[in-house]
Amino acid sequence: MIKLMQILGLVAALVISAVVTVAAKEDKPPMTNKTLVVYFSYSGNTKRIADLISAETGADTARIETIAPYVGTMDEISEQGKKEVEQGYLPPIKPLGVNPAEYKRIVIGTPTWWYTMAPAVRAFLRQIDWQGKEVVLYMTNAGWPGHVIADMKKAVAGAKVIADKEILFDSDGGNELITPESEIKDWINGWQF
Repeated sequence: MIKLMQILGLVAALVISAVVTVAAKEDKPPMTNKTLVVYFSYSGNTKRIADLISAETGADTARIETIAPYVGTMDEISEQGKKEVEQGYLPPIKPLGVNPAEYKRIVIGTPTWWYTMAPAVRAFLRQIDWQGKEVVLYMTNAGWPGHVIADMKKAVAGAKVIADKEILFDSDGGNELITPESEIKDWINGWQF
């Protein structure tokens, strides 16, 4: 009798687990046809492009922010960024304030940090289920693009990458846009449908 009770208890637990799993899948929010622009920006250049994309498309925007902000001189932050990239560090990030699961198309922007995406962007990309998403990728740089786009494509496996763009700013680390704004708008119009 005790064994029968244990078996019935196990069966009941399995049934409850299956019901909870199905309910969780059904609770997944439906995707809208709206576009979300998600970006990390330290100097403001990547934000500038996110704002341009949002203005041209009407997309919602969300900024990726680290829980512990980057502080110090530009050289100190650059050295910290280099260590984080080399170590594969994923800094804890704040909640976005929007649910990326609700968007079918997500535009992702990053500055170039030591030839790849900023660690905060990598942390964000690891949090999302990319299956069934359309993704647009862009990166800003000052002349050393590295392998940012290739790294981002690997990180969004399962998504359909519909466009990508390298956007160049001046090599002194300033905010002078070298890639013509008209070229960026043409790129946006090429994937915005």
